[in-house]
Amino acid sequence: MTFNYLFIPSKYNPFPLEHQPNNPLHGLRLDTILEQLVAHYGWEELGERITIRCFTHDPSIKSCLKFLRKTPWARERVEGLYLKMLQDTK
Repeated sequence: MTFNYLFIPSKYNPFPLEHQPNNPLHGLRLDTILEQLVAHYGWEELGERITIRCFTHDPSIKSCLKFLRKTPWARERVEGLYLKMLQDTK
């Protein structure tokens, strides 16, 4: 028997759909965040704002994703810059 969590009442659902309604990062994938940052700032400015080697030396989405998924402090900085970018564009 398989369960579909979308149809189970929320008190039994470990991940309800309205899990984080006020979190602007909820539902966004890291690759989407990174692509939007690169489109907005470019690799050079992104490397200046967040000094991470994957941004400054031969940058690519794939290499940055690999690094950011393994390194929580770097991911937090990228997510913070993304939130700042969203705030500045409003």
